[in-house]
Amino acid sequence: MLNNIEITEIKELLSSPKKITIISHRNPDGDAMGSSLGLLHFLKQLNHEVVYISPNEYPDFLAWLPETNKVVIFEREYDKALPILQNSDIIFTLDFNALHRTGDAMQKTLDTLTNLMIMIDHHQLPDDYAKYTFSDVTYGSTCQMVYDFINTLGYNDLINTEIASCLYTGIVTDSGSFRFPKTTSETHICVADLIEKGANNSQIHSALFDNSSYARLQLLGKALQNLKVFPELNASYITLSQEELDSFDYKKGDTEGIVNYGLSIEGILVTAIFIENKEEGIIKISFRSQGGFDVNEFARNHFQGGGHINAAGGKSFSSLEETAKQFITILAKEN
Repeated sequence: MLNNIEITEIKELLSSPKKITIISHRNPDGDAMGSSLGLLHFLKQLNHEVVYISPNEYPDFLAWLPETNKVVIFEREYDKALPILQNSDIIFTLDFNALHRTGDAMQKTLDTLTNLMIMIDHHQLPDDYAKYTFSDVTYGSTCQMVYDFINTLGYNDLINTEIASCLYTGIVTDSGSFRFPKTTSETHICVADLIEKGANNSQIHSALFDNSSYARLQLLGKALQNLKVFPELNASYITLSQEELDSFDYKKGDTEGIVNYGLSIEGILVTAIFIENKEEGIIKISFRSQGGFDVNEFARNHFQGGGHINAAGGKSFSSLEETAKQFITILAKEN
């Protein structure tokens, strides 16, 4: 947690109107969007001029969050985003702790800035680019950290329905609907307060998870057909080629959560999904594990990625087949 001196300094910073920009990581998920928009609605109540800039497009299943229509997309609206960033009094970076997580294009801009930055994040091994760093890996979500940040500043009474709904969204998605190990009693106390303040848990869950199209379900079926299991390694993986994505009218967010199916098989301790992205020339990777297998370290060491002990991401510039083969080869060597 931030120390008392830092809290006092931040509260002083926020005591008069400022130009504030909030940024999240590339390919924003529920926690990135929820924490960023939740903080935005809070800071607006303190009379700040606040803009949320996302490195790229957000998925359709999060489009219902309040004020997503005002999110500035850096990769599509560079000419609009650049002066906003350059003229910011404060830049909050949420749900990531290394600037490269915003993507090559946005990182190049961020590296040129000298604006005051405040980091709120729960991933391992934070970089030191921010003046104020609230980094804690014991949290299951950045949204819960934003909730505690607001409380620590003494503004719990400003949490309204919009803020509560945004923060609840990130907590429910990053906790796997409250089933992951970092879901604590403090998480449930936080969520109870958010529901009390207006978050409609039933409606939010439905908006997040009851929104599949027929094509998305067909894509899930194809992914499960592609599932490979390696009992001797306690491992599995799923592949999806660009051709397969295109044949099922893939939209951003359609593969969300598919990786978890590979971990639901009895005896499997580590799994991955490899998704081909021809436009970017990469294979996008999500890793999941249970128990002591550290996919954060695995992703950092082998696939230019990182994240949490049991959930991480990475990328590969090899072919889809070569990337999957590399995954199994590395696991066989390390077993």
